[in-house]
Amino acid sequence: MYSIDVSRDTFARDVIHASTQQLVLVDFWAPWCGPCKSLMPVLESLATSYQGGFILAKVNIDEQQALAQEYAVRSVPTVKLIKNGQVVDEFLGVLSEPEIRTLIDKHISRDSDKLMQTAIEKYKQGDRDCIQDMIEIVNNDPDNTENRILYVNVLMNEKQYADAKSILESLPADIKGSPEVSALFGQLEFLATANESGADVDTLLKQLADEPDNNELRYQLSSLYITQSNFEQALELFLDIMRRDRKFNDDAGRKGMIKVFEMLGGSGELVSRYRQKMASMLN
Repeated sequence: MYSIDVSRDTFARDVIHASTQQLVLVDFWAPWCGPCKSLMPVLESLATSYQGGFILAKVNIDEQQALAQEYAVRSVPTVKLIKNGQVVDEFLGVLSEPEIRTLIDKHISRDSDKLMQTAIEKYKQGDRDCIQDMIEIVNNDPDNTENRILYVNVLMNEKQYADAKSILESLPADIKGSPEVSALFGQLEFLATANESGADVDTLLKQLADEPDNNELRYQLSSLYITQSNFEQALELFLDIMRRDRKFNDDAGRKGMIKVFEMLGGSGELVSRYRQKMASMLN
């Protein structure tokens, strides 16, 4: 059974929990909606065609108003793609079958996903030989952008920054501009800067005490703090760079703060606090 009706009572089980095993398409529809009647047969046909590759979960918004409100459904049909409990994509209105297939294929579980997860687990256990397996997995399924991003994280951990950047640059424009990949670009830059410096925190602090006007040292220390997930101290140093010299390295202080905000997901108490500090300095 690849197509089901869901309610608020069954949503957690049939959608959220189920999405940890496979992709779930949630079709928000209404009986009075003409376009919904055109779209639903297409979705049901695709669910059958994919033979369990994804589950189609149908939500009648007239009967499930709370669910529609929770998922910010303002018009129907609205289709949300859910994976691992999170909305990973969506579309409004009626798309053609090929367009919907393209959207599904971006997120559906593939054999290469399982192979990559196995390789990642081996890597976490200290098996570096599996890196060659990752290369083959990525090359055999080049359209799987999620696996390429996972491989980038491994390359960054291996300090192969040029290769990691090359893969990020090769991603499709819509993926490359996503918050996740933008954050990786920023993280990659900071890792490369910290690695190039080669100094530890204590050494940079001592050098900075001797050369308090050296913003290059300040930027290196910020980068090193970021690699250690010490984001607040990094942001404070970037703010200090802004305060001392807005023109340093093409406004590197402000740009560094923005990259850290992206790495932190663009929200949260720390991001809000330092956004305000940055705004105060810009005004």
